[in-house]
Order: sequence, then C-alpha cells, then structure tokens
Amino acid sequence: MEHRVPCPHCGGSVVMYRNPAPTVDILIHEPGRGIVLIRRRNEPPGWALPGGFIDYGESAEAAAVREAREETGLDVELTGLVGVYSEPGRDPRHHTLSVVYAARVRGGAGAGPATGDAAPVAGGGIAAPIAGDDAADARFFAPDDLPQPMAFDHAKIIADWLRARGCCPEHAADRA
Repeated sequence: MEHRVPCPHCGGSVVMYRNPAPTVDILIHEPGRGIVLIRRRNEPPGWALPGGFIDYGESAEAAAVREAREETGLDVELTGLVGVYSEPGRDPRHHTLSVVYAARVRGGAGAGPATGDAAPVAGGGIAAPIAGDDAADARFFAPDDLPQPMAFDHAKIIADWLRARGCCPEHAADRA
C-alpha cells in the first residue's frame, strides 16, 4: 500500500509505503541454565524472548545487543541467526518483521567491567537476568518447560531453534 505526502523541502509529492516495522528478538541460551525469557510489562501479555524495535540509524545486530541489555541486564554476544519471522499476524498490535538472533551471555549487572565475562553466582553459574525496561520479570527456563502464556510466535521460534540444533522440543531438556 502506498500514499502520497508533500515533501517538507520542495512541496513535491513523495510516495510513502505502509511497511512492516523492523524488530529483533534474542534467543539467549546458556547450557545447563536454559533460555532467557521476559514477562512482558505491556500489552500483549505473556512471556517472550527479549526484543524490540530497531531504532532509525541502528543495525539489527546493535538493536539485538541493546534490547537484551535493556530488558535483561545481560551483555550478550550474538552467536548466529535463528531466522526471520514476518507472518502478518505474529504481533497483534501491527505487522512486524523480526530478525531473531541466538546469543550467549558475556556479562550482566554483576559482571566485572575488566573482563566482560559473566559474573559468577552461587553454584559457579553466570549472572542472572534482571528485568528492566519493558520486562516485568526475566529468568532462565528449560526449553522443555516454558511458561505460559507465550507471547507472539516465540514458542514457534524456540521450537525452530531446537529443531535446527537436532532436537525436537519434547526432548529439549537433554540439550539444555
């Protein structure tokens, strides 16, 4: 769909298109801990992968790292592309196109700035996610024990990621 608007500089006609909004989602996985999910503070409700809209002038990769930090307090390293999801009904608010990245934790709220490594926690683990920005809660979940309800198409994204790693969602605990 297109419509015309006047150019603010010359007054001529400029074609504007109604396009999907570009977003990112981040599948943060740590072996033995699981996948980081956030409980959304805003509509639509539910648990989701950390993510959000790409700012004008920002790369998708930079947006993914920023959104992970804002919503979970974790510094992440992107490890690969999970996929691009663009089903028009995936977000009930409006049509979005999401670039989904896999990531691992590099550090977090308690991480030392000198190393950039994740801060140790009791039991020799890594920093725990801390909810921030649009997140009311943030924590690790085993891939075969996801909370409900899941927002958007994020259960499908996680299932696709598990299948790409050679694991069906029903046996995900074996690979967490």
